[in-house]
Amino acid sequence: MSTETRSPSDPPALRKPSGPLPVGTLVAGCFAVCLAQIALAMPATLNGLFQEDLHPVGSQLTWISDAFLLPVTVLELTFGVLGDLFGRKRLLVGGGALLVVGEALAAASTGIHMLWVGQAIAGLGAAALFPTSLAVIAAGTHTARDRARTITIWAAALSSGGFVAPVLGGITGNYGSWRWAFIVVTGLALVSTVLSQLLAQNSSAPEGRSLDLAGQITIGVGMFALLYAVIQGPSDGWTATPVVIAYVVAAVFIGLFLAAESRAAAPLLRLDLFRNRAFAVASFVAVVGMFSYLGTAYATSIRLGPIQHQSPLRGSFAFILLNAWTLVLLPLISRLLEKVSARWVLGVGLALMAAGDFTAATLSVHDRALTSLILPIGLVGIGFALTVSSITATAVNTVEVHYAGMASASTSLLRDFGFTLGPAVIGAVALSRAADEFTRKLAGSGLGDQVKAAAGQVAAEGGPLAVNSVPATSPPGGAAPIALEALGNGYAVGYVVCGIAALVCSLLSVVALRGKAEETAMEGITAEEETAGI
Repeated sequence: MSTETRSPSDPPALRKPSGPLPVGTLVAGCFAVCLAQIALAMPATLNGLFQEDLHPVGSQLTWISDAFLLPVTVLELTFGVLGDLFGRKRLLVGGGALLVVGEALAAASTGIHMLWVGQAIAGLGAAALFPTSLAVIAAGTHTARDRARTITIWAAALSSGGFVAPVLGGITGNYGSWRWAFIVVTGLALVSTVLSQLLAQNSSAPEGRSLDLAGQITIGVGMFALLYAVIQGPSDGWTATPVVIAYVVAAVFIGLFLAAESRAAAPLLRLDLFRNRAFAVASFVAVVGMFSYLGTAYATSIRLGPIQHQSPLRGSFAFILLNAWTLVLLPLISRLLEKVSARWVLGVGLALMAAGDFTAATLSVHDRALTSLILPIGLVGIGFALTVSSITATAVNTVEVHYAGMASASTSLLRDFGFTLGPAVIGAVALSRAADEFTRKLAGSGLGDQVKAAAGQVAAEGGPLAVNSVPATSPPGGAAPIALEALGNGYAVGYVVCGIAALVCSLLSVVALRGKAEETAMEGITAEEETAGI
């Protein structure tokens, strides 16, 4: 943290705070991060309604989630630097305004492509709000005790957003339409923008901060190309020219990103940290472990929505199970991390996630009882609560103290990358498996030639999800049971993939992650401060 004293001539809003953290700043920052998390998590509860209303084909449903997640992943750290350079209040107000525009555009969408654009703009806003909301709060505190208290409140607001999102999506989707969910979030974003403008105290920390434009551009292009290839592969074909070109572009630009980061004075991702074997393993766990969690959430949303056609209100039950534990267990986990090495907390959390995924994979696609989800999804939710609270502490504890901020920031980037990969990879694996099984079983079924031809035509355009959604009385409707089974088996494989990923990460966490000392509460606070750029 910089200890430089600003000149009396500096603008009052940018002077180092001399009193307690203003309540208005705390309210504005917490409301902003809660809003960003609601906007991120809510669409997952509405996938069934998107399928029914917009009739997305192939991978289009997956892009609804990743259109939001991609800008969050690629731009979150850059927005943190922009806040340090030009003032964090501007970023809070600007991020809220982008969310207003994006969510309003999504609510007014007349087709899937317009919804993508709205989600992408909203994702830009969330990318600004996530780091800035923490930085503006932490910048207004003076002591470790005050900072610990405010960061805990900020974390509770973030967790609350994950809890509120499925309830909001379920209620609005069940009693109105999916558009009402976006309208409500638009209103919340407008409130957040006004609160930030009226209540937030400005702050900045430009000393030693600079933008890494080369790194930002290369990683942005590389990640978009990689996601495009992974998501479009099942529908376009893995050897299709656009998919192959996307993989080549991804490889080239990720290579350019690594080259740019090795030369940058203020790199987006600190490559030198990966010389530390333990940190490299921790980074792998951050990516793959978070991929496992969001892949599980995405598979569950597809199972309850487009596959089983359950209402958004019923579907929200699973997402409450996934997200509520983080809020409920926050005080307990905070104390646990003070007593036990974070790598053990992380290992146990990932093991619970694996157990939940393997259990979910055994559920029959015909089982519509919400009580059947309590054990598997509850295990994943508890495991995630343990994991997300300890993963940064684990990574920070593997490096020298003066690298703590760099390690925390790098882990945040990799964690969000894992979140982005979850829907992309699991959607690709599940839909590819389901399409192969549907084609094979349809050909070997006793259905009439007319039904087979009609179902094959629908599947060619929209895959098994489209066949599963046609009216039972229509010609292709006779093949809907085959599509249902194929989709159930496909997403069961998706759960297994998530479970294997979590299990591997659990073993790595326990065996390979050994920091030089047990982490303490103060180290965790320091890491968060430096991540925020204070």
